[in-house]
Parts: sequence; structure tokens; C-alpha cells
Amino acid sequence: MGMGWWPFKRREKPLNDDPHIKGTRVWLTELREMCERNFDNHVEGQRRISELQIEWKEAHKEAEIDEGLLQGLERRAYRLLKADAADWLAWLDNEEFWQPGWRGDDGEPSGESGMN
Repeated sequence: MGMGWWPFKRREKPLNDDPHIKGTRVWLTELREMCERNFDNHVEGQRRISELQIEWKEAHKEAEIDEGLLQGLERRAYRLLKADAADWLAWLDNEEFWQPGWRGDDGEPSGESGMN
């Protein structure tokens, strides 16, 4: 039984070659644009990130986001959710942070140590 009351639910399961499935850059761009819209209000930005995290988990469940992309989005969300106003702006201005494949560098289990 689905959640039929949810107005944004798709009618059928997407195929993996569906052109409507968002790629990595689209998910990152969506996160970045939302953060930039709230550049002067990190608290509101953080509230919106929490909403996006629900969307990411749903998309992961529907196989629209793979494990690697979900982890990458969550690593960024983790940094952004911990940020104060100054850190928020620093993350927004950090081009590396917004590139696909960014791993982070705070000793999280991600293989590489981040900056080389």
C-alpha cells in the first residue's frame, strides 16, 4: 500500500534510464541553490536541509540516488548543519565542496584524507 495522499508521489516506479532521474550535479545544484537563497539566514537554510534529507532518503529508497551520492549529500549536509553564520558562508564559497566527488576531511571513513 502506497502513500496515496502524498500529492508529489510518482505513479509508477522510474526506470534507471529515465531522463527525469536527477544526476549527481542536479542534486548538488539543488542543495547549493537552496543554501545560496538562504545565504544570510543559515538557520532557515539548515531547516531546509533537514527537509531535503528526507527527500534524499526517499529518492534513495526509490533507487533514484545510489549509496555513494546519498553519502556525498549527507557529508555536505553534516557540515552545513553544524555551521554557524560564518562557517555557512565559508561552505557556500568553497567551490571544492560543491564538486561531485568531494569527500570531506574530518577523519570520517571516506578512504582518502581529503586535501592532498
